[in-house]
Amino acid sequence: MMPESHKRKRATVESLYDTSQAQSSVLERAQEVEVSLDPKFPSLLKVMLPSHVTGGFWLGLPKKFCCEHLPKQDIMIALEDENGEEFETKYLADKVGLSGGWRGFSISHKLLEGDVIVFHLVNPSKFKVYIVRSNGLDELDGALGLMRLDACKKMDTGDTFACEREESETLEPNSEDNAIAFITKSCPISDQSESESGDVGFEVLDGLRLSESAVTFEEVKCMDDFNILVNGLIINSEFSKYILNKYYELCCSQNSFLHEHLLEGLNCKLVAGVISETVNIADAIRACDITTPEGNFSTWDQTLKAFQGLGMNIGFLLARLDQLVSLASKSKRFKEARLEKDQAEEEMRSLEAKLLEVKEAVNRLESEIETLNTSSENLGVMFQDVAKASW
Repeated sequence: MMPESHKRKRATVESLYDTSQAQSSVLERAQEVEVSLDPKFPSLLKVMLPSHVTGGFWLGLPKKFCCEHLPKQDIMIALEDENGEEFETKYLADKVGLSGGWRGFSISHKLLEGDVIVFHLVNPSKFKVYIVRSNGLDELDGALGLMRLDACKKMDTGDTFACEREESETLEPNSEDNAIAFITKSCPISDQSESESGDVGFEVLDGLRLSESAVTFEEVKCMDDFNILVNGLIINSEFSKYILNKYYELCCSQNSFLHEHLLEGLNCKLVAGVISETVNIADAIRACDITTPEGNFSTWDQTLKAFQGLGMNIGFLLARLDQLVSLASKSKRFKEARLEKDQAEEEMRSLEAKLLEVKEAVNRLESEIETLNTSSENLGVMFQDVAKASW
């Protein structure tokens, strides 16, 4: 639960400006920049809220715009400013927004609440970015004048009316969605995928929240403080209460976030699956006994080693598993040895019985030989007598 001191009212575009005239002025100047851009490429506007320039530094994009113009997988998108300097940002396709790298761009350009950014998608992995300051005219207005002049020079005489567009044309912020979201040439405003939470410190995206800042495990005092942070997003909503509690216990046992050193840029769903399976294996290790099949231990070991390769701190589970495998192996060998001993003893008893029979036969034969040997000479004489006797 968020402390009372951190609970603030949700920011709206109207609350960013001192007067409605100031709001209309900055939006009008931003729209003027947009209509001066090459219409062959889609463009959009964004009003900077507190969550875009402080804390979470997350910039959501309209889902329809992303589906029509941006790749379907996570990629790096370059933001090129008015000076031609490029900044790499991480585009998260599932969350349709810019994450890693946006913070650096925002800080480098000293973006403030109420500034309006014009994004011009010159190719699927590059935006040209124009900044319209909320605090009055700045260097962009000079650039805008040059852009308009250059555009007029390229027009035919019959098209010069476009350069004389009435400056009182303004964006009609007749709804909160129109005011706080993107205004695009190619994407209706009603197709918003971003849930703005102002300067509360995080935004909700399909159940995920943007974290205000990284928290060390030492700062986690209880389950209510425990958040699983991945790529700047809090993904607690991806887990059941049971899995979340069990994972918290595992982290407490090591006094650290087990996922803290996962490879950067891994998909949040993949990380959630890794954490859930880690909890399941930990539960299985707790529940196993000496009769658990060896194949189970092998599967758990291979899975945990794969997770360790991704950066999960699960060495303690592997160590416990090694101990159990060693004990189970000794138990198995003990049973095998005992069975082999029983078989050997049985064979020995069989051989002993056979030996006794042989000894008895030898004694009998010795006695018979001794008896026959005493009369062997007489038997020879008798044999000759019988052979030579008359008929």
